[in-house]
Amino acid sequence: LPPRHMDSVVEIVEALESTDRGFTGTVPELARALGSCSTPGCRAVLGEPPDVPPAPPTLSHEQWLLFTQLLRHDAAAPEGGAVLAPDGSTVALGPLLAGIEVGLKRVSGWPIPTVEPPVDALYAVTITEALGTSFLLARDGDGNRTTLGPGGCWDDVDNPQNYTLLGPPSLVPDAIANGAMDGVLLGAHLARAPIPLADLLRGYYGTGNGTEKGRLPSSYRRRDFGVLTGPGKLEEEVAAMLRVLRVLPPTQELLEDVGPEEVVAIAHQAARDFMEVYVDCPAIVPRCMWGARPYRGTPKPLTLPLESIYIHHTSTPSTPCRTFTACARAMRAMQRFHQDTRGWDDIGYSFVVGSDGYLYQGRGWHWVGAHTKGYNSKGYGVGYVGDFSATLPDPDTIALVRDELLPCAVRTGRLHRNYTLRGHRQMGRTDCPGNSLFQEIETWHGFK
Repeated sequence: LPPRHMDSVVEIVEALESTDRGFTGTVPELARALGSCSTPGCRAVLGEPPDVPPAPPTLSHEQWLLFTQLLRHDAAAPEGGAVLAPDGSTVALGPLLAGIEVGLKRVSGWPIPTVEPPVDALYAVTITEALGTSFLLARDGDGNRTTLGPGGCWDDVDNPQNYTLLGPPSLVPDAIANGAMDGVLLGAHLARAPIPLADLLRGYYGTGNGTEKGRLPSSYRRRDFGVLTGPGKLEEEVAAMLRVLRVLPPTQELLEDVGPEEVVAIAHQAARDFMEVYVDCPAIVPRCMWGARPYRGTPKPLTLPLESIYIHHTSTPSTPCRTFTACARAMRAMQRFHQDTRGWDDIGYSFVVGSDGYLYQGRGWHWVGAHTKGYNSKGYGVGYVGDFSATLPDPDTIALVRDELLPCAVRTGRLHRNYTLRGHRQMGRTDCPGNSLFQEIETWHGFK
């Protein structure tokens, strides 16, 4: 089959939009016919799905097979309809196309069925049903039921075919969260300014434009979703969706012993946790996605929370990496150098900062690194890819650590509230993290 990549999806959408032979309706309606919107809440909002049409003649047999596989809903594996996007994130097509369908209906004046109590259709078909149900099911468990996540990894980022989760699945794994946020953003965009769907997807995900074009709009999804959604909106919509599920026959039983106050409490926690994990904290690319070699030996655990953070620049590579492909290549090169030349067990940094909008996991949150000699067990080492002796990272790359990673590390109990922040040069004989970056971090909270 074609790779499970957003490029393949855009090619399919383009072929479907190029003709009406044997295909009526919109691409999102076709997706719904194939099973992408088969949950009770989604059906209540968008209506019963159309009948499955015969395979459109504009698609190859393999393309049609891939499209039907990606849109077949499986409650036991909600991440099954996921594809790899050029920015290195993984996106579930179901919530993405459902949000786009709401946007198309709004702009064209087609009626969206009204449900009682009323809900915002854009959030209802993308995120609030899955999110509310996930936290509803967890409320009377033993506390071990997963409510959000996990992420996962592809077997081959150049030809992705199989996606494997990195832990026990929830109803909102990372792929569903990404697809839902994108569905809200692109649905809202279409409702204002309709354009062909293939053009919309190509512009947002940067498909087919080579790999060195700079930061992609999709890498801003967390920031943009947070701005569009605003405080309180997600909580209101989860609560409204739970009230709808209470009156739908397939889900009545789930909510028969849940009082109005408990609905509000569930919605509050669900919205708060979702925003913390997927909006307030930055996305971190796991080791398996950048192609890490195994750790040599046995890693030593850190004792959390840590007291310090040490800022580095990589110096080599000396150029910032602005795409997933370039940043993953830089990570592999640094790991080879640290393991083969320096003789270390692994890449030394805890986290590495790309200029593509993503952090890359080195040793990560829990293991002692090799970044700041004599202080590796006392703090995290965060390295910016590039040489920042004379220039600074982009403003939003600076903000990725200053305004997102550090507050997130404090909130999640990994970094002490009164942490100390220092440049590598303060702890040893080195110019790192470069004069420009050092002058910048002198203005940050916690610098000593």
